[in-house]
Amino acid sequence: MQITVQLPDDLSNCPDPGREALERLVIEGYRTGALSHFLCSQMLGLSRLEFESFLKDKQVIVEAYEADDLEYDLGISKQIRAHGLQR
Repeated sequence: MQITVQLPDDLSNCPDPGREALERLVIEGYRTGALSHFLCSQMLGLSRLEFESFLKDKQVIVEAYEADDLEYDLGISKQIRAHGLQR
C-alpha cells in the first residue's frame, strides 16, 4: 500500500526523506506499543536482529519480547532443525 503525506520541512534536508519519515513512524509506533517488533522490522525490511540494531542506533529502549516475535523465532528454529543445521 502506498500512502502520501505532507512531510515537515526539517525532513527535506535528509538524503531520503521518505525513508526518514517511515523510520520515525516505526519508532513512534514501537515506543507506544501500537506496532509490534515483528511488524516494525517488516515495515523497514529488516531482520529481527537488524531491527534491534536499528533501535540501538536510534537509542530506542527495547522493552518487550512479544508473541509475534516468539512465533517468528520458533519458525526459524524449526527451519534450522529441518535442514539439520542445529544439533
